[in-house]
Amino acid sequence: MLSNTQPITKLPNLAIFDLDETLIAADSASLWVRFIVNKGLASPLLIEQEQNLMKDYAKGSMDMQSYMAATLAPIAGMSTGELAPLIEEFVQTCIRPALFPAAIERIEWHKRRGDTVIIISATGEHLVRPIAELLLVDDALAINLETQNNTLTGNTVGTLSYREGKVVRLEAWLESHSDSFNALYCYTDSINDLPLLQAVDHPFAVNPDPALALHAQMQEWTIMNWHHENDIQR
Repeated sequence: MLSNTQPITKLPNLAIFDLDETLIAADSASLWVRFIVNKGLASPLLIEQEQNLMKDYAKGSMDMQSYMAATLAPIAGMSTGELAPLIEEFVQTCIRPALFPAAIERIEWHKRRGDTVIIISATGEHLVRPIAELLLVDDALAINLETQNNTLTGNTVGTLSYREGKVVRLEAWLESHSDSFNALYCYTDSINDLPLLQAVDHPFAVNPDPALALHAQMQEWTIMNWHHENDIQR
């Protein structure tokens, strides 16, 4: 009888956001390199080296291990305690001003629906997790850093959350969480995230690069254009 039926519980959705050029109008790792150079923690030559590596990223051919080794070298040997205040200053002075207002609105839209919100980024966890805390999202998957006695070694550990690695990390995350989700949403700007977009129910191309824009148009995916007040100056 109707009175004995179990109530229908609506499952939440999972909203997955890329970080760089999706939630913020910049690349967080590039901002970080400039930040540590300005702090005197790295040579100005690192900026040129990082920019050259980012050209490979745009082509989809970056050696992420080499990129991480180069950008982590200046902070290798620092304790997590020494790094924490630097990261806090970086997030407040460099990341907060770069947030897309529409990205914040979209995160809040998902939260109002009762959805779980996570960030998956091909940037080091030392940057991504504090940014996730700023945005009050539920979790963050990023490139994991090796520490020994609470000191950064300059090495990475585990599967890098880059290209197909993002799918591997997401699958592991889903297996480790008892919650079930009705549908998976994903928001990103980069063709490098095509494997991730193809793995979800609702893919969104946010300010897509040319390759992703073309693919999104061919697949009739939703394209979202998020603007920042400083877009004209960038």
